[in-house]
Amino acid sequence: MKIARLSYDNNETYGFVNGDKVSTKDEITYLTGVPIPQNVKDFLFDGWYDEIKNKIKDLPYKENISKYKLLPPIPNPNKIICLAFNYVDHAKEQGLQAPEDPALVIKPRTALNSTNSDIVCPDFVTQLDYEVELALIIGKNCKNVSVDDAFNSIFGYMIFNDVSARDIQFKDKQFTRGKSFDSFAPCGPWITTKDEIKDPQNLKMTTKINGELRQNSSSNNMFIKIPDIVSKISKVMTLEKGDIISTGTPAGVMLNKPNAVFLKDGDKVEMEIENLGILNNTIKVVKSD
Repeated sequence: MKIARLSYDNNETYGFVNGDKVSTKDEITYLTGVPIPQNVKDFLFDGWYDEIKNKIKDLPYKENISKYKLLPPIPNPNKIICLAFNYVDHAKEQGLQAPEDPALVIKPRTALNSTNSDIVCPDFVTQLDYEVELALIIGKNCKNVSVDDAFNSIFGYMIFNDVSARDIQFKDKQFTRGKSFDSFAPCGPWITTKDEIKDPQNLKMTTKINGELRQNSSSNNMFIKIPDIVSKISKVMTLEKGDIISTGTPAGVMLNKPNAVFLKDGDKVEMEIENLGILNNTIKVVKSD
């Protein structure tokens, strides 16, 4: 199932996506007779989705999804956890070895952004870069998760762009500020539930900038695999329902490339992960105060 968070006339709702059509919360309630909650996090993680998921095979899917603005699929996650250098090909192009344990970066939730929206970049940033990543959505509160039980903690998947100001990273000699600007975490376009993805460790991943292919890899190039990611992180911190774990980016970013072509105002960024949809954003450079 693909579950999107939606807005129309400044009213927020959510619904199930089928192709270019959507069946919204009100239609789901009408068909099932279940008064599902307004808040999508309550719906996904407090038992409501499990209650109705086997009752919705006859949803009408009448409305075009283009009628709605797609919002970041998870509102106000408690944590956005990103992994650095977790792809063998990316680590190699940086002259590094992928780390045995996850190198973690925490992004603020104020960085969240959606598809078909601008990535807003202050004009003092001179080296703006992209990173296509497979993101996990945690489905329940958990701690010290075993590798064998890790997939039971995952609700679904989505695309995540870990937008990064490389010049800020180099200046600070760490990641946080350069990855934390508002709008620097586009994600979506929706959540795809884990039952729809037979092998999340074998998904084609691409990034195109103005139609030019820049990243072309697969999630099978991850060094620390998904079950180990969940298990290792859960031994450090409690994972909570709705947390986002973005599992790292493959080769093809501009970081440390000779003659790097960084993102500029008006650039079109298109990211696709097999079976998860397409994430589209436009770079908007704004004058800083």
